[in-house]
Amino acid sequence: MTARHCSLPQQPDPAYPRGLAAERLGALTAGRRLWVNGTVLHYSFFDGDDDGSEIAVPGAGRTRWVPWGGDGEQQAVVRACFEEWRGLGLGVTFAEVRDRTEAELRIGFQHGDGSWSAVGRDALRTGVHERTMNFGWDLSAPGGRATALHQIGHALGMLHEHQSPYAGIHWDDEAVYAELAGAPNHWSRDRTYHNVLRKLGPDEVNGSVWDPQSIMQDAFPPGLILEPEQYRGGVHPPGALSPADKEFVLRRYPPAAPSASPALEPFRSVPLGLGPGEQADFRIDPPETRDYTVGTFGDADRVVVLFEERDGEPRFLAGHDDGGTAHDATIAARLVKGRRYHVRIRLYSAWGPGETAVMCW
Repeated sequence: MTARHCSLPQQPDPAYPRGLAAERLGALTAGRRLWVNGTVLHYSFFDGDDDGSEIAVPGAGRTRWVPWGGDGEQQAVVRACFEEWRGLGLGVTFAEVRDRTEAELRIGFQHGDGSWSAVGRDALRTGVHERTMNFGWDLSAPGGRATALHQIGHALGMLHEHQSPYAGIHWDDEAVYAELAGAPNHWSRDRTYHNVLRKLGPDEVNGSVWDPQSIMQDAFPPGLILEPEQYRGGVHPPGALSPADKEFVLRRYPPAAPSASPALEPFRSVPLGLGPGEQADFRIDPPETRDYTVGTFGDADRVVVLFEERDGEPRFLAGHDDGGTAHDATIAARLVKGRRYHVRIRLYSAWGPGETAVMCW
């Protein structure tokens, strides 16, 4: 039977102001999908029948309603795969939450809609009541764990390995279109081109060489690849994290450097997909009384203000305006356990959409 394939949602390319220096443009595009290292990525499952959507019934010319919820067995596979990625010692961590509005990654199990994920920070473009990841077939069946590892790789910012320009794959295009048009994928030519035949740019790839053993490499049967000759019989990755996969994510998300004093775990981490002129506010509740640092990271000029709530009213406590220096803004303040604080961030740069993450530690 034809293998099931991952179908990434198509996203428009970001628009940048004209006249940007090549170095600035390269810095903006190369890492635009990667999370700020140190981010806590919160994930949440759709687990009921109330949320769902209409999907097309292949060959029937009609649609049907299918819920997004998944059972405990399916969720357990995904949790184990998050743990496998986390076990590499990445600089980003994962935390499951029940409230989907608190989650950057919102996971559905809609059968018939394929398996896919937003790539890295593209998830921030998705509404809080929509999925950023979906599993369209049974994860408890053979190959299900590889599917979950693959989609989490996308959530970390990795793209399809078979689309690497370094692979040197010469496809039999029409054979590929015919293969993916049939069951169980039922893909259009446009979807096949986007997910298989289209070559990635050098600034998008997972590494400087092709890794046919990568978890991000799809399996393909014989008859689709003309060159390299040794792959005319197909590509059959093992479905596990390869050494190159591990090297890539550890290079992009290196572990925190060891410190002479015990590190303080961040008690709140909020990735914010803000554009110029946009503002975000959120609340922090310190777990203990001590001096904390509020740090912001991103590519845009910004103002950060910290308020302390007293008698139900916000009172200015500290602030920072980076003044267009493009350096990380930091605020040091003593926060008291049991009191409530509010952080307000406003981007005002004309450099284009900025990614800001806020941590308190």
